Amino acid sequence: MNFIGRQTELGILNERFNSSRAEFMVIYGRRRIGKTELVKKIISEHGGIILMGREESKKLGLQRFSRLLGEYFKDEFLEKQGFNNWDAFFEYIYTRSKNNRIIIALDEFPYLVKDEKSLPSILQDYWDNKLRDTRIFLIILGSSVSMMERLLGYKSPLYGRRTGQLKLMPLEFKDVALHVKDIERAVEFYSVFGGTPAYITEVDTSKDIIGNIKEKFLRIDSFIYQDVRFVLMEELEEPRYYFSILEAIAAGNVSFGDIMNYTGLERSIVGKYINVLIELDLIRRELPITAPAKTKKGSYSFKDNIFTFWFGFIYPYEDLISMGRSEEVLSRISRDLNSLTGKVFVEISKEFLWQINGTDFNFTRMGRWWYKGEEIDIVALNEESKEITLFECKWSVLKEKEVERILADLKGKASQVKWHNAERKEHFGIIAKNIEGKRTFKKKGYHAFDLEDFEAAIIGRESTNPQ
Repeated sequence: MNFIGRQTELGILNERFNSSRAEFMVIYGRRRIGKTELVKKIISEHGGIILMGREESKKLGLQRFSRLLGEYFKDEFLEKQGFNNWDAFFEYIYTRSKNNRIIIALDEFPYLVKDEKSLPSILQDYWDNKLRDTRIFLIILGSSVSMMERLLGYKSPLYGRRTGQLKLMPLEFKDVALHVKDIERAVEFYSVFGGTPAYITEVDTSKDIIGNIKEKFLRIDSFIYQDVRFVLMEELEEPRYYFSILEAIAAGNVSFGDIMNYTGLERSIVGKYINVLIELDLIRRELPITAPAKTKKGSYSFKDNIFTFWFGFIYPYEDLISMGRSEEVLSRISRDLNSLTGKVFVEISKEFLWQINGTDFNFTRMGRWWYKGEEIDIVALNEESKEITLFECKWSVLKEKEVERILADLKGKASQVKWHNAERKEHFGIIAKNIEGKRTFKKKGYHAFDLEDFEAAIIGRESTNPQ
C-alpha cells in the first residue's frame, strides 16, 4: 500500500524515537486506517520489527515470534529453542534493548490478549521493573477500538504505563488531494472512498469516479465490496441494530426521532446503539453552531464518507449486485451521486476554511446552522470581534446571476441566526466548484472561493485563471 499523509503522526513517532528514555506507545484505530503502515514507515527509517498477533494458540504464536526475532537478531539459538512463555519473550527483548534503541511492535495486540488473559499484567510487571530502564521503543497496536480503550482504562494493568498514544482517524481531504493530484477528482473520490488509506490507495486515478465505483464496489470479487461489512462486523456485537441505524442515517434520517421512525426501534435501543457508534468514531452528533450544548436538535452523520456511500448505495442493493445486475445499481448511483458529493463538499470547504483561517478572515468557531426548515451550510464566528461570516456551498459551476441570487438568499436568512444580533458585523461568502466573476464579488466585499483556491492552498499550485 502507498503511504499517504500522517505527517503529524510520523513527526510524533520520530520525536519519541529520538528521546533518551524508554518509550511505550499505543497506536489504535479501526481496521484499514493505516496503523501497520505507519509503524512500517517509522521502522523503514530507524529499523525494528513488527510481530503480528493472530488468531492462534499461545504456543504457536510464541514459536513464530521466536523465529522472527531470531532472524532479525541473527540468533540461531533462539530460532531453534524458542520461547515457552511470555516471561521468556519479555526477558529476551529486555536483554536486547538494554543498550540499543530498538523498535518492537506488537500488532493486533487484542488477539494476543484473547489467548493469554494475563498478558497485560505480565507486560506491566516487565515495564515497571525492567523495560522502563532500557532503550526500548515498544509499540502495541490494535484494531478493536473498544478493547484497546479498555486496555488503556483505569482498571487495566497497563493504565499509566504508556508514554504516549495515537488514535488514528480517517485522513483529511488535503491528504487525499495530494495523493490524487487532481482537485476535482479528489473531491469526487473522497466523497465515495472517504479517508481510509487502504481504500484510497485502491482508487485508479486514471479513471473517473463512476469507473472506480463500478470496479471497486460493484464486483463481488472486489476487495472493498465486502471489506466495509467486515470492518464493521469486527467491531459491532449486534450488527442488525447497528446496521439499521446506519442505514437510516445514510438515507437522510439524521435526527433521533427520524432514526426511530425509520428503524422501528425503541428509544432506549436507538440511544444505546447511537452512543456506541459515537464512541467508536463511526458517527458524530452535530449541533447548530449557535445552539446551547444541551439542545435536542442534534443531527447525526458518518465520520468517514465510505460508510455514507456504502450504506446509501451498496448495502440496500446487495441482492441486485450478487445477481449480476450491477448496471441497475450503477444507474441509481449515477443519478444521485452529485447530491452526496455536494454534502461532502461542505465538509471539505470547512477544512479549507480552517486551513486559510487568519489570512482572508479570522474565526474561532465554525459549523452548520439550521432552524425551522432553514439551513446555512457554514457559519464562522469570531467571539472576540463579534464578527459572523455566513457561507453557502454549491458543488456546481455558478454563473454571476446565480451567485447574486444565492448571496441575496443568504442575507435573508442571516437575521434568523441568533448571535449578538445587535452588535455583530456580518460577512457573506460562497464556495463552489467554479465561480464566474469571482474577483468581482471579492471586490464587492464578499468571500468567494472555488476549486482554484483549494488547489492553491492544498496542492500549492498558484492560480493561472485570469478571472
